[in-house]
Amino acid sequence: MNSKYEVTIGLEVHCEVMTTSKMFSSAPNNYNETANENICEVDMGFPGILPVANMEAVKKSIMMAMALNCKLPEYMYFDRKNYYYPDLPKGYQITQSTEPVGVNGYINVYVNDEVKKIDIHDIHLEEDTASLDHYETYSLIDYNRCSVPLLETVTEPCIHSADEALAFLDSLRRIFLYTKISEARTDRGQMRCDVNISLAPVGSDKLGTKVEMKNINSFSNVKDAILYEIKRQSEILDEGGTIIMETRRYDDSTGKTYRMREKVEGVDYKYYVEPNIPPYKITDELISELKSKIPMLQFERINKYITEYDLSLYDASILTKNIETALYFEDVISKNIDPKIAANWINTRILGHVNKEEISINDCTFKTDDLVELIGYINKGTISTKQAKDVFYKCLDENKKPSVVIKENNMEQITDTNEILNVIKEVIEENMELALSYDPERGRTVDFFVGQIMKKTRGKANPKAAMDLIKEELLKLKK
Repeated sequence: MNSKYEVTIGLEVHCEVMTTSKMFSSAPNNYNETANENICEVDMGFPGILPVANMEAVKKSIMMAMALNCKLPEYMYFDRKNYYYPDLPKGYQITQSTEPVGVNGYINVYVNDEVKKIDIHDIHLEEDTASLDHYETYSLIDYNRCSVPLLETVTEPCIHSADEALAFLDSLRRIFLYTKISEARTDRGQMRCDVNISLAPVGSDKLGTKVEMKNINSFSNVKDAILYEIKRQSEILDEGGTIIMETRRYDDSTGKTYRMREKVEGVDYKYYVEPNIPPYKITDELISELKSKIPMLQFERINKYITEYDLSLYDASILTKNIETALYFEDVISKNIDPKIAANWINTRILGHVNKEEISINDCTFKTDDLVELIGYINKGTISTKQAKDVFYKCLDENKKPSVVIKENNMEQITDTNEILNVIKEVIEENMELALSYDPERGRTVDFFVGQIMKKTRGKANPKAAMDLIKEELLKLKK
């Protein structure tokens, strides 16, 4: 990145709301790869149609505004945004301009181990447009997406790097998932992003010329597009050129942005209040009801895990990526299990299995009680940590409880010191020359003997007891 310029970024994030029906029609709101199936007369903009606001979407938009610490309006208004485009059959879009559902909000995010506050200009509820599929000589319109409820979150121009932009997008997505407001799947176009970026000389009190990049549909592409645009604009400015205010698109096949059109400042969309949808009063009772449905979100959970459970930022971030994993962890430690031990098992073994099988942790057959039981056996010395890993995988393969696997495979550790001592004497007898050469300052001899003891007992000897006893016996020989 060119250190002569300060980068300023603002994001406009569109996310489809998860509802049974569409925003202003009764057509189903679900993902459908067959074009033009989830449609009705309202979506197609037929003459005489009347929109009816989806209350489920309205309530979820209020929840999201609260989760983003926004100020709520007294009434929920909708407006008409008038413009013509092939993906907009009515010739206007029903959106919010007069009174967005939330304004002047913020969220805190972690960026490279540091907390960054991202200010939210507004969040507003609207209907999505149809989607256009472009081919070499023609384009096709799919109306399935038309009138799907859409939340647009607009940040202030307060982001200054690609890393900050990605941290915000990931945190925003986690809020959508935690609250079950959206599935927020970028691969289905449910979450899309417009990026506004400008460069100005370091120390300047004015922002540079804004360039917009439209409809970037993956987080990795957002990062690559920002990095490319910083490089492109820096080179133009270094050569004494001028940045043009324009709209560009990012092509992931080339890793470059391309000009679409020159951007006009202050487009007149002739907004006016939608006459067919009456304003909706946002009562204190409704606010209380919806606030009670918002769970503790990822940022707060990360801080709690770090301060109360002494976990690292890395472990806390992994555990809180989705609320199901966080609840799994919290259920385990509520049963007197050490949080660090629980975090280690979940972040490595359990999530490793879940990710490999591409399932939710809720669908994993190894439940929280199983992990509590398994860690309990380790703590009591019934099995070793190494044996516990074998038990874990057998539980998954055979869909059995740890206690059953341990019993069926005769895996209980030998803790009887007399029994272990008899094995030690056998091993020393078989390796007398090495035993006599034992040097307490060098640990390799002990490691060898412990390995032989574990081999003879098929891993069932308690490793610590075996190590302590072998040291005692070797010192006796030494004397």
